[in-house]
Amino acid sequence: MKSSTKDKIKGVTEEIEGTVKKGAGRLSGDRGLEEEGKKDQLKGAVRKKVGEAKKVFNK
Repeated sequence: MKSSTKDKIKGVTEEIEGTVKKGAGRLSGDRGLEEEGKKDQLKGAVRKKVGEAKKVFNK
């Protein structure tokens, strides 16, 4: 599997995990968990974009 594909898959996975954490934090009133979820979502989005950039540059 190409590096770009791995990055995109990992990015999507991190975004989903972040969404779940953020939702769990909201439901439980745990602001720390909610913020951690937001951070994971952002990290996943960045990793997904890195994968897309690698694909453009054929890496």
